[in-house]
Amino acid sequence: MKIQKISINDSIYPESLKTIKNPPKLLYVIGKTDLLNYKSIAIIGSRKASDEGKKIAQKFATELSCIGLTIISGLAKGIDSQAHIGAYNKKGKTIAVLPSGFNNIFPEENIDLAKKILINGGLLISEYPPETIEQSSNFLARNRIISGLSTGLLIVEAAFRSGTSVTAKYAKSQNKPIFAIPHEISNPHRCRYK
Repeated sequence: MKIQKISINDSIYPESLKTIKNPPKLLYVIGKTDLLNYKSIAIIGSRKASDEGKKIAQKFATELSCIGLTIISGLAKGIDSQAHIGAYNKKGKTIAVLPSGFNNIFPEENIDLAKKILINGGLLISEYPPETIEQSSNFLARNRIISGLSTGLLIVEAAFRSGTSVTAKYAKSQNKPIFAIPHEISNPHRCRYK
């Protein structure tokens, strides 16, 4: 599939992103661009998710996509991956926001997942040129796009100090509703967002 460039001045640039602090001036996209302006929810959480957390993420993604919401996540291991899988398993739609360029998909083990997202009518987004390699600062920047695109945010599992908590702070500053799935009190990744 062909990489498209979408400028902030283009008509298909998502309206929801225009209103966030420091919106990306240019988006690189592959896939179904119509999804950029669909109702959506971001499902995010720990890369080191429990088996139960993974099941919950997939189940919620499936159920929410079945009622017409596009599922947005970050293509990371753990909760993100399960959110994408839960959406396309039932022919729902999903958007993956990358912290790197399309020629350096991160993590490498999710290259096949990225392909499946596209095969099933989803969308990949990055604000970075295709050859860009992931860097730690890219992950935090990516998270503002995940929350900015979404109508709301669902946290499944997350450590108190984590990329997920940063995304929640972005969502709060963007006046987006934030939901959290409760877990066992002994789980170190139970949601404890303040």
